[in-house]
Amino acid sequence: MRRWGDLSQDADDHLSAGSVLDHAEMAVVVTDRFSNVLYWNPFAEQLFGRVGAPAGKESLHTLGISEKDHPLAAELAKHVLRGGVWEGTFDVARGDGSTIYVRAQAVPLRHPSGSVSGIVITAREAMRSNEREKDRFGLLERIGERLAGSLYVEETLNRVAEMLVPQFADHCFIELVEGDRLVRKVSTHVNGWTPPPDTWRPVGAEIRYPLGHYAESAVRRQETILVEDLSQVSYPAPSEGAARLCGEIGMTSAIVAPLCVRGETLGLMYLGLSNLTNRRSPHYDTFDRDFVGAIATRVALAVDNALLFEEERHTAESFQKHLLPRQPLPSLDGLEIAVRYYPAAPLASHGQGIQTQVGGDWYDVIPLSAGRVGIVIGDVEGRGAKAAAVMGQLRAALRAFAQDDKPPADILARLDEWTRIVAAPEHDDFGADITNPPIVTCQYMVYDAWSRQLSFANAGHAPPLLIVEGEVRDLDITEVGQPLGVRAKGMHADLVYKEETRVLPPGATLLLYTDGLVDRRPPRDSATGVPGDDEALDILREKLAKASGETIERIADLATVAVPGEIDDDMAILVVRSAGAELQSQERTFPAQPIMVSEARRMASEAFAGWQVPEERAELACLLVSEVVTNVVLHAASASVPRRELVFDGPPLPFDESWDVPGFEEEIAGDKEFTLRLRRGGESVWVEVFDQDLRLPRIRSAGENDEGGRGLYLVDQLARRWGSRPTHEGKAVWFEIPIGGR
Repeated sequence: MRRWGDLSQDADDHLSAGSVLDHAEMAVVVTDRFSNVLYWNPFAEQLFGRVGAPAGKESLHTLGISEKDHPLAAELAKHVLRGGVWEGTFDVARGDGSTIYVRAQAVPLRHPSGSVSGIVITAREAMRSNEREKDRFGLLERIGERLAGSLYVEETLNRVAEMLVPQFADHCFIELVEGDRLVRKVSTHVNGWTPPPDTWRPVGAEIRYPLGHYAESAVRRQETILVEDLSQVSYPAPSEGAARLCGEIGMTSAIVAPLCVRGETLGLMYLGLSNLTNRRSPHYDTFDRDFVGAIATRVALAVDNALLFEEERHTAESFQKHLLPRQPLPSLDGLEIAVRYYPAAPLASHGQGIQTQVGGDWYDVIPLSAGRVGIVIGDVEGRGAKAAAVMGQLRAALRAFAQDDKPPADILARLDEWTRIVAAPEHDDFGADITNPPIVTCQYMVYDAWSRQLSFANAGHAPPLLIVEGEVRDLDITEVGQPLGVRAKGMHADLVYKEETRVLPPGATLLLYTDGLVDRRPPRDSATGVPGDDEALDILREKLAKASGETIERIADLATVAVPGEIDDDMAILVVRSAGAELQSQERTFPAQPIMVSEARRMASEAFAGWQVPEERAELACLLVSEVVTNVVLHAASASVPRRELVFDGPPLPFDESWDVPGFEEEIAGDKEFTLRLRRGGESVWVEVFDQDLRLPRIRSAGENDEGGRGLYLVDQLARRWGSRPTHEGKAVWFEIPIGGR
């Protein structure tokens, strides 16, 4: 006799462990002690989007657990293998590309002997069971973590859509308020479905919900609205096409949550269910409404933070970019120039909050006398507005110092002093000065395109890369001085900064850069590493060598992306290339005698005619040549004794008699000479007059009856630019005449 509850043989066969697990609507995964998957049941295949039984020993990560949750999986294994029970929520990327939240519980798998031989994991899709209330808090925490890692509005909104579709909705729209308009920012749908044209409005379109629409009510009342069954109620549609599409795809339920923060409505989030998917319940309920409302609160905070951050970042970037040279850069003879500036990607840093990452990197190109060019690259230590402000002061100071046409080493010496001046004064408790100047690296170069001579001095900056005929190497710099602001007291700057000179081959390219070009950090949401500085430079050189024949704009673009990883510091790049063709110039030395004024003018006239300078411009230039040369000749007699060694035959004379040697003054005056140098550029001609007089000219105010004193006044009025600079032998007076209009 069979008793009540006894099972038939057929039923008993179906109670085997394998049969029960095959029918269980809960994922069951078994791993060994090393987290290698040994078994998963059919529901696990469906949940994780995997097909077939595990092939060999596969890692637990093959189930699709996101990379950022790998440490969580390691914590699970460590805790359970010690005999504990673990419970938590994972982000899982399924095979179809969708992301879901999975609630998992893990317990030890014990050997009959009692030892732990593996792990048994049971899992289900969060919020899709009778334990929704239990899941809610953990899931909200996970969503908050994902949103907290986003700093950009677009990225934040896309993350929201990824979290909600397809796990909680078939359709997700997010609209933000821009001025007095509501603009659609996100339109995401299940399984990659796309609404037909002229139905639902696309991303970027203005959205107008009619009065009485549940979305309009949600925004106006600032509360989450649930439409449990769209077939039982009627609302005015935004458009005829939208209403028609809702009927075609069978919209069943919707929730609209306003995005409110600090009493202000930023926009709304719309979630909808339709017949595009086969769900257990095609309708939302009040629990779903409350849960989506809680999510919307976190989304609103994340969007508000992202908006504030983008505004701050835009302000900081604008501040810095306006301190850099305006684009486009001036056209320069014999030189092609390309520049780039990129602020670093945002980064949460060690207790200082989110950094906008703008800093003190800068570049500059400064037109100097006679077509020469000052080239600058520099980096102020630190980040933020303070570093950018110091950079702006140093750049302005360097431009002012450069106009004196002093050697590069002298310019860096003056800039080093200025670096100490701009430092904010600080004092200790006893009133002692403990001011710390900012630390600044800088490379200052002066390039003469006619002679191809490159003069430079270095203050602790990385040497430029020289690209010649497919070969890339560091520019040979033997004297690298200390960074600006760190020179020890008592040490003169002349001992720290040394000038060097090189000659650039025709068509050579120089790449000047700041350390942000090679200092990279791993991309967000990536576990891959980044190369070290030496390896990064090797990668950069290799890629530049392959692109050596490209335009400088192309080289600048390739350099910015050559090293893998995200920019960890702001980055400035300056690429210059010397001309392949020789530029036109003439030079001749004359005795400093009045008769030579006409000879100098004749030389200039012939040169300008040969260079096809317009007659009007050539006559003006010749007039100014006469004025400058006349000024040199007139002051030659009153010039100081040339800096040369005097040698006399016979015994040395007494001091009082040494200046009374017959013919001495005539000999000295007769040795006076000047050099006239003419240069032809694309848009201007430059004239330089060199002599041995150390005195720099200045404009005088001539009276009505004065015979002289008007020469430099004419130069100042008629030339585009003019000036003078000291040289090793004396001085040079120069001016520029445009070939075209004034």
